Amino acid sequence: MEFSYSLRVLDLIGELNAFIAAHVLPADAAWNENAARGTYPGQLMGELKQKAKAAKLWNLFLPTLRPDEPGTSLSNLEYAPLAEIMGRVPWSSEVFNCSAPDTGNIEILHLFGTPEQRDRWLTPLLEGTIRSAVSITEPDEASSDPTNLKTTIRRDGDHFVINGRKWFTTGALHPNFAFTLVMGISDPDPEVAAHGRHSFVIVPKDSPGFRIVRDVPIFSHHALEGHCEVEFKDVCVPVQNLLGELGAGFAIAQARLGPGRIHHCMRTIGQCELAIELMSKRALTRNAFGSRLSDYSNVADWIAESRIEVEQARLLALKAAWMMDTSGNKSARNEVSMIKVAAARLQTRVTDRAIQVFGAMGLTNDTPLAYLHTWGRALRFIDGPDEVHLRGIARQELKIAAQCLGNQS
Repeated sequence: MEFSYSLRVLDLIGELNAFIAAHVLPADAAWNENAARGTYPGQLMGELKQKAKAAKLWNLFLPTLRPDEPGTSLSNLEYAPLAEIMGRVPWSSEVFNCSAPDTGNIEILHLFGTPEQRDRWLTPLLEGTIRSAVSITEPDEASSDPTNLKTTIRRDGDHFVINGRKWFTTGALHPNFAFTLVMGISDPDPEVAAHGRHSFVIVPKDSPGFRIVRDVPIFSHHALEGHCEVEFKDVCVPVQNLLGELGAGFAIAQARLGPGRIHHCMRTIGQCELAIELMSKRALTRNAFGSRLSDYSNVADWIAESRIEVEQARLLALKAAWMMDTSGNKSARNEVSMIKVAAARLQTRVTDRAIQVFGAMGLTNDTPLAYLHTWGRALRFIDGPDEVHLRGIARQELKIAAQCLGNQS
């Protein structure tokens, strides 16, 4: 395994850091002022996107970009340090057209979209002129087991009729929101295998019967683009809006979630780096009981432990990315689950230590630490709860052990 960064990536790291210093960080105060008012700074984001395109810092996340598509095609391993840098300013990924849920939707439109779907939906997503959402989780079902999903996708002549309710449909309040991908039951026959009963369809935002019920705050934070509860009431879309094959919903979901999970982890590592940096500077400049905080062994231990844990997580993320690049996403399923669990837990630990060093100030919006801490806690559910990933990891270990026992008998 080779994790060293190529000269190309080192150049991109320098360019991205310079771009963020010159354009993103000066805009951070304006962004947060808009966030406090609950208004999306569309003009600001539009200007930053144009600058990022001109700097060729665009669509960096997608290894399968074609020559005629805008962006810089990078492997997962090459993208990792760049995602870290973006993670330090949580809203900045959109500047470079590298933000969820668009990244996952672009991935599966690339893999499963028809030429017509690519023209209508994928091309403007790649250009950054529209935003999208994905509707999988349901408020009334334990969606950690997706076979529980109850939203229906019923064929009626040349159309599908969708009925159901979803939530955490992130992005539905974005001013450029254009469509959502909906996962639901397309074959109600109980004789059909549970993982072959669901499909994905594309639902445009202006479809009659599609309604945003409410925004759902996470730890009292409202995302500007929304984490929405949405309703589908006899929503009718043409059969041409089917994504991939009928009954292939689970395969498509896994193709979508694999890269998305590791992107979250890469950004998490960047956020943990920021927390260590803030904690260390605070420890050096804050005095208590006649000594700097950095002179106290427990504070020094928190800094050291955080550094050790971040380095461990980075290596696991790079290993998962390398495996995806060299052997395919499926081969890295276990490693992606491992880093997904490890990174979210890491973020809550590191930010908790940093908050403790900052004292009461760490609880306020005067630093990004309170937001980063709560977001780390939310990541333990996003893209599947810890318990589901732990179960999969354990199942693989037990399978290996069973094979060893079988060979010994």
